[in-house]
Amino acid sequence: MEQALTSSPSQWKKTRVSSSLGIEFPIIQGPLGGLSTQQLTATVSNFGGLGSFGAHGLAPSAIKDVIAEIRALTTKPFAMNLWVSMEDEGAFTSGSEAFARSLRPIAGHIQALGGTLPTYKPYAPIKFEDQARVLLDAKVPVFSFIAGVPPKEILDECRAQGIVTMGTVTTPDEAIALEQAGVNVIVASGFEAGGHRGSFLRSSEDSLTGTFSLVPQVADAVSVPVVAAGGIADARGVVAAFALGAEGVQMGTVFLASEESGANMHHRKALLSGDARRTTLTRGFTGRLARGIHNQLIEELNRPGVDILPYPLQRALVKNVVTLAEKAAKPELMQLWAGQSANLSRQTDAKMLLQTLVTEVSGVADSVVRWNSERDDR
Repeated sequence: MEQALTSSPSQWKKTRVSSSLGIEFPIIQGPLGGLSTQQLTATVSNFGGLGSFGAHGLAPSAIKDVIAEIRALTTKPFAMNLWVSMEDEGAFTSGSEAFARSLRPIAGHIQALGGTLPTYKPYAPIKFEDQARVLLDAKVPVFSFIAGVPPKEILDECRAQGIVTMGTVTTPDEAIALEQAGVNVIVASGFEAGGHRGSFLRSSEDSLTGTFSLVPQVADAVSVPVVAAGGIADARGVVAAFALGAEGVQMGTVFLASEESGANMHHRKALLSGDARRTTLTRGFTGRLARGIHNQLIEELNRPGVDILPYPLQRALVKNVVTLAEKAAKPELMQLWAGQSANLSRQTDAKMLLQTLVTEVSGVADSVVRWNSERDDR
């Protein structure tokens, strides 16, 4: 295995991650789900990192448009991110009675904010395979994904077209599964990360490993390059990740605080004001385990006895109160996605954030022990 970080400050950026992805710096902007923007993706890519766009909630036609818009802003590599598992078991069979039970905890908020209570509608799915087809036809530079392993035929076509594949894991066993499937780069996501957990071999609650524990285990378990994610918010986290065996880092929450992201002003203010010191895991926002800033909405939906619909039905339901709360400037009733290092967010300009990271990492790179090469020599 190649060393992740040499003793020369000028060499830290030369890893298998940067080489595989065709980027100058092994820094990846997290996909950010519904808070991605074409501008942020292009800004990171133009700087020399890898910008990412979370497209899992978009119809195939909308994904095609997003790809075209990103390509109008950058000629550099970028990633399009999808979820392999698009719904939980029960999403197709969940009925009106379950909907009514799950509506009760938020109905009062919807009405108090001047909204109309939603009515039950059967689940209308978006197929992962249809989304992936758009990425393949567009020959995107990087196809990243979470929540599973894409079908063999999709991965085979990626290889044939020279599309780099990058999958997220939360356990070493998941990393082994991705390597066996032929995935090029593996993102090891610790439970500190904001947003959704991407677990797929066991339940998310049974796959909560911290970044400092997960990264070295994954690096030891696979031969493909590993990217560290979860709780990385500044140069200290980047250097620590490399020391643990990673050859790149993925950062999401710090980019949410930038004006280029799709986060609303209340969300960005919470990230920058110190209100993000406490984050909480919840299934209440979407039906899948995810981390956000602790607020009234999380507290109410995490109470014992609250009925939660399968993903993505719960996500669609809760959106009814979140949309109204954004208009009414009530962050206590919003989904404020954030990782555990959210209170380290400082920059509102994505390019300035990247410049600061590169400068500071380069300044301390020569103090990091060459963990990977030394381990392989033992």
